[in-house]
Amino acid sequence: MRADRLVATLLFLQSRGRVTAEEVAEELEVSIRTARRDLEALSVAGIPVYSQPGRGGGWSLVGGARTDLSGLTAAEARTLFLIAGPSSAVTPEAKAALRKLVHALPETFRAEAEKAASAIVLDPAHWGGTAPPPPPFLQVLQQAVVQGVQVRLGYRDRERSLTERTVHPLGLVSKGSVWYLVADTEAGLRTFRIWRVQSVELTDDPVRRPPGFDLARTWQEIVARLDEQRASLRVTAMADPSVVGPMRGHFGNRLTVGDTGDDGRVAVDIGFGDRHGATHGPAAELAGYCFGLEVLDPPEVQAELAAIGARLTERYGAA
Repeated sequence: MRADRLVATLLFLQSRGRVTAEEVAEELEVSIRTARRDLEALSVAGIPVYSQPGRGGGWSLVGGARTDLSGLTAAEARTLFLIAGPSSAVTPEAKAALRKLVHALPETFRAEAEKAASAIVLDPAHWGGTAPPPPPFLQVLQQAVVQGVQVRLGYRDRERSLTERTVHPLGLVSKGSVWYLVADTEAGLRTFRIWRVQSVELTDDPVRRPPGFDLARTWQEIVARLDEQRASLRVTAMADPSVVGPMRGHFGNRLTVGDTGDDGRVAVDIGFGDRHGATHGPAAELAGYCFGLEVLDPPEVQAELAAIGARLTERYGAA
C-alpha cells in the first residue's frame, strides 16, 4: 500500500540524512521512477523534503528535520521491542517495520530498544515437539480484517462436512497454539478454527460490524459460554490434599475447590462435557487419581469407575 511505502521512505530518509532515488528504490524494492514519485509526494504533503541536483546531491530533510512518528516514551519503546523483537514470533513484515521504526526513535531510546528486541525468545513448541506452523489462510484473513471486507469462506466443520458461506471478518484470536476467526454471519456471530478453513476469497463488499463491537470483550464471552457448555456434567468428589495441585493443572477452570472435611480431604467439583454424552471419558480421566479421589456424584460416573476397576482386575488380577 502506498501509505505504508511513504512512511517507510520517510523513515529511511531520517536514518540516512540524504538519499538518492536509486537508494530508496533498492531499499524498498520498487522502481526508481516510483521512488522519485514517493519523494515528491512527501514534499507535496508538506514534509520538509527537498532535492539537490548534481553530483553528491539527493533528497534531504530541510535543516536535518526529524519527524517523530511514534511519540513513544522510553518504557513504551522498550515494551514494543520486547513483544515484537527479532526473537519473537511476529511476521517478517513486522520485523522489517520494527527495523525501520527504530531509526525514528530518539537517540536516547534507541540502544535500549535494540537490546530489548533480543531479550526474549518465544518458543510455542511443547517439550519434545516442534512449533506448529501458522494456518495456511491466516495472512489473507488478517488482510480481510484490516481492510474490512467480506470473504467467501470454505470451511470443514468438526463432522468433516465442507460448506461455503460469505462471512464478515471482525477479528482474529490466538488461544494457546490455535487461531480462531470471529465473524458475523447470517446466523449471528460465529467462531471458526482457521486450521479448518479450506479456501478464502476476498470480496469488494464492506464488513457489517455490529454496533459497539469489541473483540476482546466478545472473545471473553465466547470463552465463558464454551466453558459452560464443556462443564454441563458436574462431578463432585472428595480429594486427598496431595492430588489437589495436580488436579488444578489438569482441569484448569473446570475445577472448583471447596472446604476441607474433618478427615482432611478436600471437596472438589469438576466440570465435563454434555451430560447426555458418554461417561467413560470423565471416568477415565478421574481413574488416574486412584485412591486420591472418591467420586460422590453422579452415580453413572461411579458405575463407570467401578467397571474400569473390574476390567483392570480381570486383566491384571492374576499377575
